[in-house]
Amino acid sequence: MGIFNFLLLTITLLLNLLLLSATAYNVGDHVPLFVNKVGPLHNPSETYQYYEMPFCRPERIFEKKETLGEVLNGDRLTNALYKLEFAVNKTGVVLCNRKLDRGNVAKFRDAIMNDFYFQMYYDDLPLWAFIGKVEDESWVVDGKGPKYFLFKHVQFDALYNGNQVIEIRAFGDPSQVLDVTEDVDFDVEFIYSVFWKDISTPYKNRMDRYSQTSMMPILRKTHWFSCVNSIVMIILVMGLLTVLFMRHLKNDMRKWSVGAEDEEKEVGWKYIHSDVFRCPTNMPLFCAVLGSGTQLLTLVFALFVLAFLGILYPYSHGVIYTSIFGIYTLTSAIAGYSSASIYSQFVETGWQRSILLAGLLFPVPFLFTVFILNSLALYFGVTAALPFGTIFVIFLIYTLVAIPLLAIAGMVGHHCTSGFQAPSVTKKYRREIPLLAWYRKIPAEMFLGGLLPFSATVLEFHHLCATVWGYKISTLPGILFIAFASLVILTTMLSVGLTFFQLAVEDHEWWWRSVLRGGSTALFMFAYCIYFYLKSNMSGVLQTFFFFGYSACMCYAFFLMLGALSFRASLIFVRHIYHGDKSE
Repeated sequence: MGIFNFLLLTITLLLNLLLLSATAYNVGDHVPLFVNKVGPLHNPSETYQYYEMPFCRPERIFEKKETLGEVLNGDRLTNALYKLEFAVNKTGVVLCNRKLDRGNVAKFRDAIMNDFYFQMYYDDLPLWAFIGKVEDESWVVDGKGPKYFLFKHVQFDALYNGNQVIEIRAFGDPSQVLDVTEDVDFDVEFIYSVFWKDISTPYKNRMDRYSQTSMMPILRKTHWFSCVNSIVMIILVMGLLTVLFMRHLKNDMRKWSVGAEDEEKEVGWKYIHSDVFRCPTNMPLFCAVLGSGTQLLTLVFALFVLAFLGILYPYSHGVIYTSIFGIYTLTSAIAGYSSASIYSQFVETGWQRSILLAGLLFPVPFLFTVFILNSLALYFGVTAALPFGTIFVIFLIYTLVAIPLLAIAGMVGHHCTSGFQAPSVTKKYRREIPLLAWYRKIPAEMFLGGLLPFSATVLEFHHLCATVWGYKISTLPGILFIAFASLVILTTMLSVGLTFFQLAVEDHEWWWRSVLRGGSTALFMFAYCIYFYLKSNMSGVLQTFFFFGYSACMCYAFFLMLGALSFRASLIFVRHIYHGDKSE
């Protein structure tokens, strides 16, 4: 696996150099400006190409060559009529004279009614502005209802340091508007102005503006409260488990070593030592869950590494999507190796099926969801629809890279893995499991195993949802990493504790249950996604399908990750206690 880590590190360093390379300009130099898309403020998935609105447009439209991540992000960059030369002030420059018929006026009015904004990129810096404004009925003199006004004048405020662009903003001039309340033909003149100002902010800090929302005092206190909440939860659970193991587990060991016959029946987990390491049912699927979950867990940690290196940052032109696709493709080897190695420890034949399932377990539901959503996006004509060429490239890369890595690593895992060394011999016949109380059954344990980790990280999960489905920017990878580490620690500790409780009542079928206990946190996450949607201003069929489709995929990924993590923690614990039992 060293070669894959080396390639990944090389790619990230090259990306870092490309992203941080500054472009220097002289006064009057052309600075690239691309228009991107328009869409309603509250529906982030419902974005359209910029020139689908009747804006001023050049005679020939050239589409910028985009990276895979930009296409996946829904970016559709094209040239514009705006000319924003470096450090050159302009006032009232005519962009174009446009005749708007009734259909165009109605299109603008509907866009203003739905809080449409437009997005552009100037020297790789994103900027936004609303295309119009609404005056409520209470502000209208005639009292005949709200008025809708289109901004005719767009003002750009640009900041520079020496020969480099540092910041740019755009906004519509409220004093120069066109009333589009009625369906009437108009001849309108669109104009723009540009004002430059020299500042002392260094080029390397020019993205700090997009981090300010996460550094506001109220949000900062919320982040720190989330961290403190997670730490307190970890301490409480750790203290509870410490008391549990000190009082019960060591007492069980001591009682067994003394051999008092009247106390032997109190040591329930020792009676199932011949069944606790029995292979679970549906072994190929079980190993595929572990392999796929381990792959996704590696993906998340790799993304944190890229964020700490400064490669992933807000509005980084789809770099995060490129990174996710690239890392997931390379880590297919981890899924193949993990699933085959675990399967081969117990069964000598049939390991190929576990590799096949590991390659299908997450991609198939995800691709099915993407197919449905992409078809819906094509129907509505939004930029989220993937072009056929992009789909073909993704399929080609995955076929030529991911599938061979999955198969090769699976074969390596099969041939390099020895048999499972259980501390105790497994008997031929299963021991019957006694009748259990309701609070010891799977639903109750899943509720407890999912509620506590989720409650410790719910605030950061809210910020994550607000970043993905809103306009808040999560730019604190350290805080997010602390929250994820807390989730991992709590899942691990609860898995160990609940596994011990299960074995103490002589229930030896802990393999699948440990996966379900850890993955149950994802069920609470999806429930919170439903709550988040109901409290948001998102609406419409398209946005609803996109939200729940991708939220379900994200929660499914968390289920696989935390389920695999939970089982591995339980396995280490079970092997440890029964190894201690054997030594006794």
